[in-house]
Amino acid sequence: MLNSYVVSINISRKKGVTKEPIEYAILKENWGIEGDAHAGNWHRQISMLSEESIDKMRKYGYELNYGDFAENITIKNGDIYKLPIGTKVKIGDTLLEITQIGKECHTSCAISQTIGKCVMPLEGIFLKVLKGGKIKVGDEVIFFSNDFVEENVR
Repeated sequence: MLNSYVVSINISRKKGVTKEPIEYAILKENWGIEGDAHAGNWHRQISMLSEESIDKMRKYGYELNYGDFAENITIKNGDIYKLPIGTKVKIGDTLLEITQIGKECHTSCAISQTIGKCVMPLEGIFLKVLKGGKIKVGDEVIFFSNDFVEENVR
């Protein structure tokens, strides 16, 4: 079990742009974050990236902010891209499930164009919302195996 916490929550009103930090978000079951352009009834309702992954890109000498990789939730602590698909994620009263690790970049993002590479396609994770609610910066993030969730969370 990996424990972490939220350092930033980020949304954008349209796709293809960096996301702006907000203090808290409302997660809707089987939809995503209210007000975010990537929300919808599909498997990539929310994106997540660790600060450690962002730090890998900062080593190239660029100043990067939370949301620059278009991640919805930035967390501290962990190589979350190593977790298996199906892992459950508890943030506050919400429950999410990892549905995809990484993604193919269809068009080169601003980070990739500037630095020459981007961490999101390899280390970003995507989730769907199983149980909605409110999350905020500072909330604990707990990653569970499927067996643990079925016995202890539901």
